[in-house]
Amino acid sequence: MNILITGANRGLGFGFVQHYLQRGDDVWACYRSDPAQLSDNPSEHLHLVRWDVGSDSKPAGELPEQIDLLINNAGIYGPGKDGQSLEKVTGQTMLDVFNIDCIGPLRVVQHLIQRMARRSIIANVSSKMGSSSENSSGGTYAYRAAKAALVIVSKSIAVDLAAQDIHVISLHPGWVKTDMTHHTGLIDVATSVSGMSDVIARAREYDPGTFVAFDGQLVPY
Repeated sequence: MNILITGANRGLGFGFVQHYLQRGDDVWACYRSDPAQLSDNPSEHLHLVRWDVGSDSKPAGELPEQIDLLINNAGIYGPGKDGQSLEKVTGQTMLDVFNIDCIGPLRVVQHLIQRMARRSIIANVSSKMGSSSENSSGGTYAYRAAKAALVIVSKSIAVDLAAQDIHVISLHPGWVKTDMTHHTGLIDVATSVSGMSDVIARAREYDPGTFVAFDGQLVPY
């Protein structure tokens, strides 16, 4: 398969890269400015693409003519929890996080739509923190709002692309030990990626636009 992954230079994105390379797939790994660990992998199946999803500029690098799986993984948390409190969160913070976490995946889909193969899959990595039903602690305004909006955008993309037989789902990776969580999560990257990859492989068992956790459970939103 031809697989394109955004935010692929660290954390979950790099975990996805390793997972699909081990399967023998061809992977186009996108990064914003620093390829980091991607540069250390000499695989002939790995193709590096510099792409800032927060900008309308085009990616710098050769893209596949046909894409079987697109994983929109690039995202930011924004300021720490205190910086996203009711008292301190700013309009600019809201806009900055929304631009990357919600508009970014939309930009990527718009740019790649003509390259998506029939029966291809688009998986947008959101978070359970974007679920209104799961919000019992408040706060984290920018990140919660952006991830919630991504689920809604994913649903609309799913509806709009259904006639082309392109299936879209949203994913919750779990609370993962990454730089974003300061490695305080409950599961490691390999566990999260293994679970999400299994969900992706079974994506058509779920209705278009469904929000699914790494363990296959539906996430209410």
